[in-house]
Amino acid sequence: MTATAVQLKHEVKDISLAPKGKQRIEWAGREMPVLRQIRDRFAKEKPFAGIRLTACCHVTTETAHLAIALKAGGADALLIASNPLSTQDDVAACLVADHGISVYAMKGEDTETYLRHVEIALDHRPNIIIDDGSDVVATLIKNRQNQIPDMYGTTEETTTGIVRLQAMLNDGVLTFPAMNVNDADTKHFFDNRYGTGQSTLDGIIRATNILLAGKIVVVAGYGWCGKGAALRARGMGANVIVTEVDPVRAIEAIMDGFRVMPMALAASQGDLFITVTGNKHVIRGEHFDVMKDGAIVCNSGHFDIEIDLKALGAKAKEVKDVRPFTQQYVLETGKSVVVLGEGRLVNLAAAEGHPSAVMDMSFANQALACEYLVKNKGKLQPGIHKIPQDVDQEIARLKLQAMGIAMDTLTPEQIEYMNSWTVGT
Repeated sequence: MTATAVQLKHEVKDISLAPKGKQRIEWAGREMPVLRQIRDRFAKEKPFAGIRLTACCHVTTETAHLAIALKAGGADALLIASNPLSTQDDVAACLVADHGISVYAMKGEDTETYLRHVEIALDHRPNIIIDDGSDVVATLIKNRQNQIPDMYGTTEETTTGIVRLQAMLNDGVLTFPAMNVNDADTKHFFDNRYGTGQSTLDGIIRATNILLAGKIVVVAGYGWCGKGAALRARGMGANVIVTEVDPVRAIEAIMDGFRVMPMALAASQGDLFITVTGNKHVIRGEHFDVMKDGAIVCNSGHFDIEIDLKALGAKAKEVKDVRPFTQQYVLETGKSVVVLGEGRLVNLAAAEGHPSAVMDMSFANQALACEYLVKNKGKLQPGIHKIPQDVDQEIARLKLQAMGIAMDTLTPEQIEYMNSWTVGT
């Protein structure tokens, strides 16, 4: 550990955990070849020289590689946690001690600490904000209007954050560019479906050690995250019910072979409930009333508001910890409801989040979105911008190349045909 690292401003659980964090970060890097190639280019080109960058993300081994890549590109980077239960304390320590990155994140931090860290993040006077859930951007707009002229823009990779940014845009308060990383093809097709699908079940099994085969699993929401959770639960032998408010997604779930019904009906049937909607109070008091004794509820949406825990707490005569990240609410009626990860992201609260191979593409999008903001400073209109298609395609190409997979290319004749209207059948 260098003297500089010790003097660097930070707030982590235990700096002595750095060696363990370093080992785990290196392990994750084995499956992140795309971001490694981007980092190597950044190290040569220094696209972020002189740029102050604040990131509010889940502090995991995968996020570490994003932070390291940005710093290699010359960024003055500061990292805070986007969720109190997702921080890996050894990773936070390693980023400070071995990479000279200011980190403010501790697993289990309370709301007051989190909000203080948001203020510290803004004290950094960022030119670019990488946000998970748009809390930092929202605080900037509400309380730090004087800093907005410093902003090149923000990037956002959560569905919840994009919904909030759209609301800001509708209200006329989003006055700088925001890159919609969440909807890049190489993000939501893979991160949301395969990453959330696998890691959600990983968190559930680590927290409970239950057998999923034969269980009735209720998945609330059939967006890309819901599709992943439903697909993986069925793959483990579960009988899956989907609840939805979007008629198109409801039809899609039916045609994918799942039962669809309102939560009012599903509540009495489910053994395990997974919320992935990005909305508030998807499971409410009236649903707890009719659940089976011992029903398990958990959330894989970004914020801990999808399950109405206040209503559940009001019905409980006792709440007890029965396993790590597993609380049993004993109701006045005598039956119980089990909540995982305090209603927060179960895949990060009770497990390690998405596999590195998936986050390789998501964080490649984040890194290149930041570079895009720098290259186009002053050219982008305020509002929400998609990741350019050529960037999305390049990430996919690099991933295939790293996997040793070749694909076809169009012949000149095929290109001519695709660009012509005069040649018919």
